Amino acid sequence: MLQVVKLYPKENYLLHVGLSNGKEGEFDVSPWHDMGIFRELKDHDYFRQARITFGGIAWPNEQDFSADTIEMELQS
Repeated sequence: MLQVVKLYPKENYLLHVGLSNGKEGEFDVSPWHDMGIFRELKDHDYFRQARITFGGIAWPNEQDFSADTIEMELQS
């Protein structure tokens, strides 16, 4: 099962992500900012609270991205 193994929040709503299959790159969260529960991620302080949870990425109020979604959108 694919999992997130590295996570570093960066500027401009980018997350530097490493996956268990060896892929690594930037995941841009900004395209989701206007979609429902993801609006809260516009707050920089809140955005930086991203954590690896159950193999994906999640925030305190349960916004999350699976490793599969991240892999599809990963920019090297």
